[in-house]
Amino acid sequence: MAHASTDDEVLGKAYDARLMRRLLQFMYPHRVSIGRAFAAIVGLSVLQLAPPYLTKIAIDAHIATGELDGLDGLAMVFVVVLVLSYGLEYVQTYTLQVTGQRIIFDLRMRINEHLQRLDLSFYDRNPVGRLMTRVTTDVDTLNELFASGVVSVFRDIFMLIGIAVVLFIMDWRLAIVALSVLPLIALVTQWFRTHARESYRQVRGLIAQINAFLQENITGMSTVQLFRREARQFEQFDGINTAHRDATVASIFYYAVFYPAIEVLGALAVAAILWFGGAWTLQGTLELGSLVAFVLYSQRFFRPISDLSEKFNILQSAMASSERIFALLDTPVAIESPAKALSSQMDGPGHIRFEHVWFAYRDDQYVLEDVTFEVAPGQRVGIVGATGAGKTTLINLLMRFYEVSRGRITIDGVDIRNMPLSALRSRFGLVLQDVYLFSGTVSDNVRLGNDQISDDDVRRAVASVHADHFIDALPDGLSSPVAERGATFSTGQRQLLSFARALAYQPDVLVLDEATSSVDTETEQLIQDALHVLMADRTTIAIAHRLSTVQDMDTILLFHKARLREQGSHQELLAQRGLYHTLYQLQYQEQEAGPVAKESAEAV
Repeated sequence: MAHASTDDEVLGKAYDARLMRRLLQFMYPHRVSIGRAFAAIVGLSVLQLAPPYLTKIAIDAHIATGELDGLDGLAMVFVVVLVLSYGLEYVQTYTLQVTGQRIIFDLRMRINEHLQRLDLSFYDRNPVGRLMTRVTTDVDTLNELFASGVVSVFRDIFMLIGIAVVLFIMDWRLAIVALSVLPLIALVTQWFRTHARESYRQVRGLIAQINAFLQENITGMSTVQLFRREARQFEQFDGINTAHRDATVASIFYYAVFYPAIEVLGALAVAAILWFGGAWTLQGTLELGSLVAFVLYSQRFFRPISDLSEKFNILQSAMASSERIFALLDTPVAIESPAKALSSQMDGPGHIRFEHVWFAYRDDQYVLEDVTFEVAPGQRVGIVGATGAGKTTLINLLMRFYEVSRGRITIDGVDIRNMPLSALRSRFGLVLQDVYLFSGTVSDNVRLGNDQISDDDVRRAVASVHADHFIDALPDGLSSPVAERGATFSTGQRQLLSFARALAYQPDVLVLDEATSSVDTETEQLIQDALHVLMADRTTIAIAHRLSTVQDMDTILLFHKARLREQGSHQELLAQRGLYHTLYQLQYQEQEAGPVAKESAEAV
C-alpha cells in the first residue's frame, strides 16, 4: 500500500535563502506587476496612518476648542483618504492575485515539462499520488506565498514601523506603555509558530498519503472489488483520513488560541493606554486627541503582528513545498537527446543491432546478459521465452526508455544514444499488451494530437485492423467519446485501437508486445490478416508467449534466464530439439490438456 515518503513530512528551515532566490526567479518575469503592487502597498501603508492622526486633529483643534470652522474640510480629507485607501487596496489585491496565478501557471508548466522528460525508471521509484501532490498541493501552497505573502508582508512591516514612529513622536511615555505588551506577544507568537509548524508537518504528510492511497485504489478498483477488499480498503482509508482530520483539528486549536490571545493582549494595551493616558490627560500633560489617536493606533498595531505570524506559517509551508518541488525539478534527466545528435543518420534503411547488451533494473541483478543479435530491414523477428526472460526489456532498451548497462544498440551503425530521442522513437510503432487510452474521442486516441494524420488516415488505419466493425456501431463513430483508460471498451477493442494508433503513424518498425494475447480467436484471425499485409514492407519485432503467433516469422529468438539461447526459423528451431522444441511440445499439449500444461510451458 502506498505511503507518503519521508520528504512529504520534513519541513526544513523556516527561511532558506537559496530556495527563496530560486522562487524569485519565477517572480522576475512579472517584476512590473509586482512593482505596481509594491507601490500600492507603500501608498496604502502611508494612508492608513492618516485616519487616527486626522481624528487627533479634529478633537484637539476643533471639537475640544469649539472651533468648528475647518472641521468640514478635515472630514473631506478623511473621506478622500478612505477612497484612496480603497483604490490602492483593490490594486494591491487584484495585482497580487493575478500575478500569483501567472507565476503558478509558469511553475506548473515547468514541472509538467520536466515530468515528461524524466525516464521510466524515475516513475518506477515514485508513486503517482506523490507526484500529484507536488503539482497540486505543493504548488497551491506557493500560490499563497506569491499572492499574499512575499510582497504583502512589507505592508505589515511598514505599518508597524510607521505606527511606532508616530506614537513616539506624539508622546514617548504613552508609546512605551502601548508597546509594553510586546514581550508577551513575542512569547505567544513563538508558542504558536512552534506548534503550528509541527501540526502543519503532520497535515502535509497525511495529505500526500491520502493522494497516493486514492490514486492506487481508484486505479485498481476492479481488483479491489473482485477480491472483496472494499471493507479492508475502507478501514485503511479511514485510518489515514482520521489521522488527517485530527492533525487538522489540532492546527485549528492553535489558531483558535493564538488570534484571541493577540486580541486580549491588544485589549490590555488599550486598557493601559486609557489608564495612564487618561491620568496624564486629566493632569494636562497629554491632549485628549492624542489619547484617542493612541487607542486607534494601538488597535491597528497588533493586527499586523498577527498577520505576520500567519505570513510566517505561509513562508514555512512554502519553503517546505518549494524544497520538494525543486528536488523534483533537480532530478536529472537520465535519458535525453545528445548535444550533437546524428539526426542525418536517421533516414537509413533501419538495420538494428544489439551488441553484447547487458541490463539490470537494480544493481547487478541483470535481466539481460551479453545479448547479441540483429534485425535486418524488412525482417520479421519473433521473440519468445518464459515470463521474466527479458523480452519486453529488449523493447524498452531499443526505444531508450531505459539505458543499457553495458554494450550498445545501433541502427544503421549509429549508437541510438547518439540519436535525437524524438527521431529515434518516431521510427517505431508500439503495441503493448496493456493498452492505455486517453480521455477524448476515438479519433483523438488514434491520432494522439498529430495534426499531420488526417481523418482519412485514421479511417484507413482503423479499417486495416478491422476496428471499424465496432467503431461504426458506436453512436458517433470516430467522434465517440472515450472514458478514462478506455473503460467502456473491451480489452480486445482497446488492443485494436492500439493497432490503429501504431499504424496511423506509418512506422518504419512495428513492435508488438503480446499484442494479441487478450484478443479472442475470431478477432485474432482478423488482425492477423491485416498484419501480414502491414509487415510485408516493414521491419517487425513481435514478442509472444504463444508460438502460433510467431511461427511464420523470418527469425525467432528464444530467451531463457536473461540470455539469448536459440535463434532461427520455426522449422530450424524445432529441428534443434532444444528449448524451443520443448516449449512447442508443451504448448501443443496445452491445447489438449488445459491449464496445467500451460503453467509448465511458462516455466520453461
